Amino acid sequence: MSLIVKKFGGSSVKDAERLRSVAKIIAETYDQNNDIVVVVSAQGKTTDEFIAKAEEIASNPSKREMDVLMSTGEQISAALLAITLHELGYPAVSLTGWQAGFLTDSNHRSARVRRINKERIQNELDKKRIVVVTGFQGINRYDDITTLGRGGSDLSAVALAAALGADRCQIYTDVDGVYTADPRLVANAVKLDAITYDEMLELASLGAKVLHNRSVELAKKFNVQLEVLSSFEPKPGTIVKEVVKMEKLMITGVAKDDRIARIALIGMPDKPGIAFKVFSLLASKRVNVDIIIQSIGRPGTKDITFTVAEGDKQTALDALNEQAAAIGIQEIIADSDISKVSIVGAGMESNPGVAAKMFEALSEANINIHMISTSEIKISVLIDKEFGTKAVTAIHAAFEV
Repeated sequence: MSLIVKKFGGSSVKDAERLRSVAKIIAETYDQNNDIVVVVSAQGKTTDEFIAKAEEIASNPSKREMDVLMSTGEQISAALLAITLHELGYPAVSLTGWQAGFLTDSNHRSARVRRINKERIQNELDKKRIVVVTGFQGINRYDDITTLGRGGSDLSAVALAAALGADRCQIYTDVDGVYTADPRLVANAVKLDAITYDEMLELASLGAKVLHNRSVELAKKFNVQLEVLSSFEPKPGTIVKEVVKMEKLMITGVAKDDRIARIALIGMPDKPGIAFKVFSLLASKRVNVDIIIQSIGRPGTKDITFTVAEGDKQTALDALNEQAAAIGIQEIIADSDISKVSIVGAGMESNPGVAAKMFEALSEANINIHMISTSEIKISVLIDKEFGTKAVTAIHAAFEV
């Protein structure tokens, strides 16, 4: 007997037909004498609809109240799935995030899990019930509902798998695994049988939409073996684990992220401590910064350009404009019409010339590079958004991944 955590995304539970299909997948695993905890997202585009409803009323709605609103979507999914399982003759119980023991910090709309009190879930499992948990949510120390940010149901599933010591955490999506590129963009993208935590973390952080990057971080920390597979087709998926094989492919995948913004700070004093002032200010507003380039401006000045998530752009601009005079920023320029295209692969460490090959592919496609960032297993470039898909296709073909 094994303990298995299964997570189903919004497209997998979007209507009655899909709920019945998901219930049959769960029932099949239960019939094999396994204990099962299921984590569900809100149905279809429910979360987007809730956000739109709030924005009809307020341009900047309270983050606390948005968490209260958005958490209801997962509650609907969980209750409906439990009802569906009952109809098939299986014992099931739905639990909200707080009932399932998720305790978080107080950072509304992007909370972090502090700990999980697993007593309630374990009691239900001891009664041989299938436990259906609302993903994406928990409560803070003030008993306020919190949500974990976009893709937070993945994080909920991995956190539960870690807390319960699950044998496997299966993430069901609308694709049948992790591909070398988005198969909707690149026709000859290849599904991977396995991928390392580090490679998956880079791909997730760089725009691949298969797994939430924080869920991969947590899986690596607690050695939770993940499997990404389809809820639409009964076939093996992609295993995410520590070690895949001795001989690595040079490149594991190509990813694209269109949800970023570039901010340029022009004409700052060229003296020690300026960069610290800028990035400590952004950190205090919980704005994550990615690619950074510092260049020499006019005599006595310097320019700094960096990227942030598009959703953080206005927060960053508000903070920087407020402190521009104090820091000595002469001009602030922001641009969201860009894409970040990246290649990822542990094999890059032992294969020289990878960057040159990537840049050659972009050159032959007549795509200009604005910024470059590298690490041991990643190279990212910033390009005009209109060329994002073209760049992914060209790079994928160049490396024949």
